[in-house]
Amino acid sequence: MSEIPEPGTAAAASPPAGNGPVKPGYDPGLVNEDLAPLKRQTWTSYDIFAFWMSDVHSVGGYITAGSLFALGLNGWQVLTALLAGILIVQACCNLVARPSQLTGTPFPVVCRLAFGVHGANIPALVRGAIAMAWYGIQTYLASGALLIAALKLQPQLAPYADVARHGFAGLSTLGWCAYLALWAAQAAVFWRGMESIRRFIDWSGPAVYVVMAVLAGWLVHKAGWSNIGLSLSETRLEGWHAVSATAGAIALVVTYFSGPMLNFGDFSRYARTMRAVRRGNAWGLPVNFLFFSLLTVVTIAATRPVFGRFIHDPVETIARIDSTFAVLLGSLTFVVATVGINIVANFVSPAFDLSNAAPQRISWHTGGMIAAIGSVLLTPWNIFDNPLMIHYTLDVLGAFVGPLFGILVADYYLVRKRHIVLDDLFTRDPGGAYWYRKGYNPAAIKALVPAVLVPIACVLAPDLRGLANYSWFIGMGMGTALYTLFMRQAAARADAPGTCRAAPDDAPAPGAG
Repeated sequence: MSEIPEPGTAAAASPPAGNGPVKPGYDPGLVNEDLAPLKRQTWTSYDIFAFWMSDVHSVGGYITAGSLFALGLNGWQVLTALLAGILIVQACCNLVARPSQLTGTPFPVVCRLAFGVHGANIPALVRGAIAMAWYGIQTYLASGALLIAALKLQPQLAPYADVARHGFAGLSTLGWCAYLALWAAQAAVFWRGMESIRRFIDWSGPAVYVVMAVLAGWLVHKAGWSNIGLSLSETRLEGWHAVSATAGAIALVVTYFSGPMLNFGDFSRYARTMRAVRRGNAWGLPVNFLFFSLLTVVTIAATRPVFGRFIHDPVETIARIDSTFAVLLGSLTFVVATVGINIVANFVSPAFDLSNAAPQRISWHTGGMIAAIGSVLLTPWNIFDNPLMIHYTLDVLGAFVGPLFGILVADYYLVRKRHIVLDDLFTRDPGGAYWYRKGYNPAAIKALVPAVLVPIACVLAPDLRGLANYSWFIGMGMGTALYTLFMRQAAARADAPGTCRAAPDDAPAPGAG
């Protein structure tokens, strides 16, 4: 068994550009060029920062933030919940980033540590299915911007936007055209590869900020600052009810980001050092997200004096502006924002996850396109159409993602103490550290089942509904505790797996350029 090359040694110096051929001896049923350890890692802290800008700036993120007001919170309580939630997300991303950055491997390969070389398909396919759902949801939400732009330019198309008269599967003819046009644009960017994705997100996030700031400034100017208040709910909660609602809002923020947080390793694998990852996360999450949240809250607050009621959907806000140029610019902005988040959060993940299931038959590109097609079949416009449905969807997703996160983090930090045998991630040799039992780790599966079922029960059972918002936390806690317990029991009956030394945060990863 070979270990990860020591940073700075001849084995890690002056590597060839790109990923290059797969190392001889790796099992072809477990590897292809997309899944193999990177020989060169070039992303800087700005690239990680830009990744989060693309992930945060979206119609879905705006609507989710606005939906928190449906809980009865005022503006300051919402901002508090948003900041507290994103700090938790930052801490979790730093934890999950390290094994992928150290080894240069994506999320499904790192899952082999805990679940086994075959069992890793369980968390990978769960994450891939979630990404399909989110891909469709984000595409649908932003397609509304294209729909509005089309109607602004060609009002005679209005009858084709009527679902009752011209509709199929719950979406109008014009809605289908807008959805499929955006779907195709995203696929085109994805197909050009990871470097094209990096270049796209490096400029799209800042560009979205500029237009968001202009929209907020215009609304404040029209409303007058003195007419804008931060009490955006018709109800006012006080005392314990306010605390409870704020805690629920924090949990929803964490759950909203739980998907990209789980597979953040798909991106941290490209970073030069863990220090670059931490710095990029610090700027991209609390700093960036707080500023975006402030823009969101101010924009929503200004819609009431300008339009007569609070509008939580930015696409609807854009549609109410009289200027054709402003409508087109705003629509284009939200389209760009959605392309950014969908590619980084919901295209890359299933591309790796599905490729991991059959490396020699499903490439990274093929996996991404399978996910894109699956997102249409889910008819996402029937999933994410009101604040209650938004919260219900997030609760269900959290129930699946939380346990996976808990098991992976517990395995790397508590069980293995940050030690990895790199080559054993790509072998089906029964003597390999991650073979377990026929490629599956019974401890991980035994921990996963109850850790998913309990939070799902909290979401579905009326008597437990009060715990539904905390499904991610419940699942994460159970997954961590049960997996650690089962692995310690197994360790008492078997030899400990081989190890390698963890690298310091400021050391280049193996093969870093």
